[in-house]
Amino acid sequence: MNTNLSTELLSAVQAIKYAILKSQSRAIQMVNQEQLSLYYGIGRYVSEHSREGYWGTGSITQISRMLKAELPGLKGFSEENIKLMRRFYETWKDIEVISVVQTTELQSIDYKEDTIKQLHLTNDEDFPITDFLNISFTHHVAIFRYAKTYEERKYYVKMAYQHRLKADELEQMIKANVYEHRESLPNNFFKTIPDKALAIRTLQSFKDSYLLDYINVEDIDIADPMDIDERVIESKIVMNIKNFILTFGKSFTYKGHQVHYDKLGHDHWIDLLFFNRELKALVVVELKKGQFKTSYLGQLAAYLRILDDDEKLPGENPSVGIILCKKADKAYVEYVLQDYRKPMGVATYTTPNDIDNKLKELLPPIEDLEKIINN
Repeated sequence: MNTNLSTELLSAVQAIKYAILKSQSRAIQMVNQEQLSLYYGIGRYVSEHSREGYWGTGSITQISRMLKAELPGLKGFSEENIKLMRRFYETWKDIEVISVVQTTELQSIDYKEDTIKQLHLTNDEDFPITDFLNISFTHHVAIFRYAKTYEERKYYVKMAYQHRLKADELEQMIKANVYEHRESLPNNFFKTIPDKALAIRTLQSFKDSYLLDYINVEDIDIADPMDIDERVIESKIVMNIKNFILTFGKSFTYKGHQVHYDKLGHDHWIDLLFFNRELKALVVVELKKGQFKTSYLGQLAAYLRILDDDEKLPGENPSVGIILCKKADKAYVEYVLQDYRKPMGVATYTTPNDIDNKLKELLPPIEDLEKIINN
């Protein structure tokens, strides 16, 4: 076969394959949204008739049996599932609006002038509508079963869709109370660690900010505090390594500082290297004295690649990297982290001097204090 023709046919196959997969994805989404519409509408209908006592005890059981008789082979409408539909409606009914202007809506179920009514979703810009419509009913069940508050449920709706979590992985995250760690350090753990249970443990192993109360600028013999560099901070940490490990957690074992690796003729020096027994992974901590910079991520990614190639033992998990700096814009860090394939996070640190300065800012001028004392 002509080489040019073979190339053209290969391109054609890829184009058709892409179109098929895209069409299938859209079809699945439409089916999912139609199912959510059906379940929400039935949940509303059942809730309105059963909660007010219009139906007697055992009515849902009887409805389930009669539906199966009317529609032989019908699946998904057991007594338990119909009750789940009712909970689905009751969980989210407050997001509906009466307004004619809707952001979006699910399809209505036509039966006797909309006896079973459609869902009109909120036009609240903060509500994750796309995410809500594109996760399965099984995901929704996990959310309303285990998430307690409205904000918590919204968080897990976003998490389920954006990270393409399986329903059991989502349930695991909710039970592990990941929501409570949402203010943790910006990271890409769920994107880079396939094992979601391990991603959860990794998230829980770090905080967004650390108080290094054994680093006192006044004790360091440098004329200008701005001249303090990472090596000075690092030396203080090494001198107080037990305290530092306790700050991070008991599962950390210290491996060394300024650990040298020669890779293809290039020198690399890792500031602080640990092993975390619970994560079964090496952990790199890179110290930076000032504001977060995107260039730090490339440097850290290189260190993690070298460790995974040269140091990681069979049975251990991929290495994790943490940048520890003075200041970081969380939203921005989270944004730029997503293109990196190595698990990394960015935390900040404070020293006693930072706390003293903040207290000074809160106090009135010394002249005012003297007046208060003298009076």
